[in-house]
Amino acid sequence: MSERPRAHTAEGAVQGRRRKGHAVFRGIPYVRPPVGRLRFREPAPVEGWQGTRQAAECGPVVPQAGPTAEDSTGDDWLTLNVATPIVGAAGLPVLVWIHGGAYIAGTSADPMYDPAALTEAGLVVVSVNYRVAVEGFAHIEGAPANRGLLDQIAALRWVQRNIAAFGGDPDRVTVAGQSAGAGSIAALLTMERARGLFRRAIAHSVPGLMATRDPAREVAAALAARVGTVPDVEALSGIAPSRLAGELTALGADLAAHRNRWGRLAGIGVAVCPVLDGEVLPETPWQALAGGRANGIELLVGHTRDEFRLFSVMTGRLGTYTEDETRTALDLFAPTPDGPDAYRRAHPTATPEELLELVYSDALFRMPSLHLAQANRAAGGTSFLFELRLAAPAGGGLLGACHSLDVPLAFGTLDSPAGRHFFGDRPTAEISTVSRELRRAWTRFVTTGNPGWPGHEADRGLTRVLDVDSTTVPYPEAVSRRIWEGHDPAPLDLVRTRTIRP
Repeated sequence: MSERPRAHTAEGAVQGRRRKGHAVFRGIPYVRPPVGRLRFREPAPVEGWQGTRQAAECGPVVPQAGPTAEDSTGDDWLTLNVATPIVGAAGLPVLVWIHGGAYIAGTSADPMYDPAALTEAGLVVVSVNYRVAVEGFAHIEGAPANRGLLDQIAALRWVQRNIAAFGGDPDRVTVAGQSAGAGSIAALLTMERARGLFRRAIAHSVPGLMATRDPAREVAAALAARVGTVPDVEALSGIAPSRLAGELTALGADLAAHRNRWGRLAGIGVAVCPVLDGEVLPETPWQALAGGRANGIELLVGHTRDEFRLFSVMTGRLGTYTEDETRTALDLFAPTPDGPDAYRRAHPTATPEELLELVYSDALFRMPSLHLAQANRAAGGTSFLFELRLAAPAGGGLLGACHSLDVPLAFGTLDSPAGRHFFGDRPTAEISTVSRELRRAWTRFVTTGNPGWPGHEADRGLTRVLDVDSTTVPYPEAVSRRIWEGHDPAPLDLVRTRTIRP
C-alpha cells in the first residue's frame, strides 16, 4: 500500500498521502483563484495540469473578518480536501462538509473537521473552502450576489466530475454543515443551480440570516466609504482583500450605531450574509419549501439547547446583560408584536439574561432549524430532528449545551483544540458515548437516509435529544415552538416604521 496515493481527476493527477490508514488529498483547486480580473466574479473553471499535482497540504485560508479571522497568504483560496478509505474502491457514500464561521470566517483546515473517524466508518469526506466576508457575501454593484454559495455549487460540480476517482459514488452525495455552513445548505436546498448535485443534507444550527437587497447595499456602501471609494466591482477590486476584511471587522464591531436603520442585521453583529437578490437566491428556503417551489429531500437537522451561550461567554458578557438590553433583543427578534410579552408570559421567573439568551437562541438558530425540518417535510421530504442537551464541562459548566458543541462530537475530534476547549483534556465516558451516537447517526444517514430514530412527523414531532441518557421525545422546546408557530424566519431588512428602543 503506497504511502503516496494517487488519483486521476478530470483536471489531472493528484498525489496525496496516507494518514491514519486512509488516503488524504488536500488543497485541490476546484475553480481558478478569484483574483485579478476574476475577483468578485462567478467561479471560473479550473485549468488542468500536466504531470502530477502534489496534494499533501491544505490550501490558503480565504480572506476573513471578525474576531476569529485567520491571516490569509497566497491567492489559491478555492480548494478542497478529500479523505477516502480506499482510492481503488467504488460506490462509497460521500459527505461534503461546508464549514461555518458566520459567513465571514472559517476554513476547511480546522482540526475540528478532521475526517479520520468518519473515513474509518466508510465515508469519503470532502471539505471545501469558499469565499466568505467581503469576497463572498458583500453585495457589490456589478458583481454576482452570494459568491460564496456559487463557490459551493462549483465544488459540488467538482464532486460530481471527480469523486469516483477517490472511491465515491456521485449519486450518494450528502452535504453537511453547521452554523453558516448549515445556512448555506438551507439555501442550496432550494437553489436551481444546485439541483441534482446532492441527495441528502445534514444541517446543524441553521441560522435565520438572509438579507434583502436594501440593507445589503447599505452595508456595501458603508464598507466602500471606509476605504474612500464607491461600492462597485471596479472600485473595490482595486482594494486589497486584507484591507477590506479589516474594514468589515471594524464595521461589525460598530454595528450598534446603525441599529435604528439596519435593525436585526445590526443586532446580530455580522454585517454580511446571503442576500435575496432575486436571481441566485430568489427567496428564503422556508418560503420556497413551504410554497412548493422546491422539493423536499432526506434531511437531518438539529440544534443545541443553549445556542447563544457561546457568544455570551466569548464576548465576556455572561452575567452582565441588563433589562434594557433584553427589551431591545425581544423587540428586535421576537416573531410578532406580541412576541416580547409572549416570552415573558411563558417564562415568568426568567431573569433578563435568561430571556435574552432564549430569544437569541430561538431567532438565530433553534426556530430556523425547526422550521426548516417542517418546511422540508411539507415539501415532500423526510426530516429527522435532534437537540443536543449534553453540557460542556469546561469553564465550570458555564457554556451549557452551546453553539458549535456538536461539531467535535459529530467528527469525533474531542482531542482537537476546539474539542479540548469544550470537553477538557480527558473527556468523560458519557461525552465519548454521545460522540459515538452522533457520529453513527451521521454515518447511517449518509449511507441509508435514516440516522436511527423516527422522522419528525407533523402529528408527533419526534426529536432525538442527545444527552448522557439520550431519548426520543416530542419536540422539547414546545414553548418556543408555540410562540413562533406560523412565523418563519423573516429576511433581514431596513427599519422603516419605528425606532428601536435603546
